[in-house]
Amino acid sequence: MDMQRISSGKLRAIGYDRGRRALRVELDDGRLLEYSGVGEEIWRRLQASASPWSTYRDAVEEEFSPREVGAGATGKKHNPLDDLFRP
Repeated sequence: MDMQRISSGKLRAIGYDRGRRALRVELDDGRLLEYSGVGEEIWRRLQASASPWSTYRDAVEEEFSPREVGAGATGKKHNPLDDLFRP
């Protein structure tokens, strides 16, 4: 899946597989999340949005359940201990 680099809120990259109707997002902490069953209209809205982070939160994050597919293009992995020590 081709990923488009983006910098909006916590989003760092977005990609879409039309055949599988799968949206993939890379977050600023390096996590790569995939959402299944996402329609092409939502993908178009996300790409065209002046505020992709807001569109993602409203149209994807609140409506679909993600599955973590690994570290993103940065290769940075999420360390669960970081959650304990963040302000």
